[in-house]
Amino acid sequence: MSDRDTRHKASMQKLKARVDEKVASATEQRGLIIVNTGNGKGKTTAAWGTVTRALGYGYNVAVVQFIKGLWECGERNRLEEDSHLEVAIMATGFTWDTQNRQADTEACHAVWEQAERMLADPEMYLVVLDEITYMLKFGYLEIEAVKQALENRPPEQTVIITGRNAHRELIAMADTVTEMQEIRHAFNDGLQARRGIDY
Repeated sequence: MSDRDTRHKASMQKLKARVDEKVASATEQRGLIIVNTGNGKGKTTAAWGTVTRALGYGYNVAVVQFIKGLWECGERNRLEEDSHLEVAIMATGFTWDTQNRQADTEACHAVWEQAERMLADPEMYLVVLDEITYMLKFGYLEIEAVKQALENRPPEQTVIITGRNAHRELIAMADTVTEMQEIRHAFNDGLQARRGIDY
């Protein structure tokens, strides 16, 4: 065996030992708070991937779409017939389209009431609060109300929060935080969003 092969084998054994140690120490079982944030593409897409995974095991899942509800959504189109999926939509579109703060706030509160019900439901294994970060940033929702609903949810329920500029208090209470970093985005070079790829 060459020196390179010997070093590689030793490196792999070390890595395996570290991974095995982490697996052995992960003994707690409970739902998580997951935050997908950052300026890069893929926050909602990643959440829908987890929705698909949970539905694949027959779990009950809820998705609350705070911003993109009027947009086409291939994932929603494909999965909405699943009896284990419930989707609530704030169907006012983007706030910069409506230019009506009162109407947007009312629409936000209406869909938030549905989100609160879902977050309190012990049958909901996964709840996605898609683009809720904008609702907090624009002041349509109070952070304390969101935190209280998250803290009081059933212990087995996982929540995924998506959107740019996640509130620091959401990040502080999250179990997993992923920041999507934009290096390049086709839209900035004049390429249109593509059906089946971007939505």
